[in-house]
Amino acid sequence: MEQAARLGIHCRDVAVTAELERWAEALAIERRFGEQATQHIAERITALAVAGDDAGVARWIAIADRFDQLRDRPDGLLQ
Repeated sequence: MEQAARLGIHCRDVAVTAELERWAEALAIERRFGEQATQHIAERITALAVAGDDAGVARWIAIADRFDQLRDRPDGLLQ
């Protein structure tokens, strides 16, 4: 956070950027993996958990949450 402050980035800006990044990642996974996206996400979370990468697991769980919201949206409408 100190480095972000030195660069003139406010905490709320960083949070918004991270949120948008998770959405972008979920969209990219949806487009790239299609029907296999859920399996890909589960494999990534499992591999990261086995490796002991808690931050990676948390990130992919956040991506999975966004992906689920995308998958559950009405046809043609982003929620």
